[in-house]
Amino acid sequence: MKNLNIVKVGGNIIESGEDLQAFLDAFAALSAPKILVHGGGKLASQLAERLGIPVKMTNGRRITDAETVEVITMVYGGKVNKSIVAGLQARNCNAIGFSGADGNSIRSIKRPVKDVDFGFVGDVVGVNSELIDKLLSLDITPVFCAITHDGKGQLLNTNADTIACELAIGLSKEYEVTLNYCFEKAGVLLDINDETSVVKEIDTSKYSELLKDQVIADGMLPKLENCFYALKNGVSKVQLGKPQMLQNTTTNFTTLRL
Repeated sequence: MKNLNIVKVGGNIIESGEDLQAFLDAFAALSAPKILVHGGGKLASQLAERLGIPVKMTNGRRITDAETVEVITMVYGGKVNKSIVAGLQARNCNAIGFSGADGNSIRSIKRPVKDVDFGFVGDVVGVNSELIDKLLSLDITPVFCAITHDGKGQLLNTNADTIACELAIGLSKEYEVTLNYCFEKAGVLLDINDETSVVKEIDTSKYSELLKDQVIADGMLPKLENCFYALKNGVSKVQLGKPQMLQNTTTNFTTLRL
């Protein structure tokens, strides 16, 4: 099978002009086929505040009402997505921007209400791997924003880490998939304030140990859950770290294996 890189870029990189340009250099230089996934939560919050729309969060997760759907569509699907696509085109990477509604590429259901009603937040139920495979075969690089749809006309705010994970699983029957989570840290750190304290390899046993010691907590916890879910469902390899890992110009990143 052919190799496929799926890369999710973190919000702090997106929000830093210099870091974003360096990331786009590294991503564009990756051999095709490849897919990019991004969010843009802080930028959406900034626009919402300027428009006088309250930003509601619960346990670090956004409550997405009807007005907020409009904001994230403007930010994720508009400014951020098209700026990234334009940046990749400038680097001779033939990218096309997508939401999950485009080509019915990622279908979701509205998250059921349990303890919290998250509003128009989607949980992925299907990836149109046939369509995406056709695009990749044409040397087109899809750039997915963190928006999916329910097939009934409703756009849904969806976690970008989860989208990357579900895309990786959906395409793992056709490709040897490496799932890359690029963010501002060098990987999973034993000490959050020490960039040299990278845990270079994590298997399920090491993962349990790090959970017990509370090394993995807060925002890193759902990210690692996605990583191991991907590995258990056909994804070949998962890596976390700075964009330099994409070009093998650093050994300081985290690799996850079963």
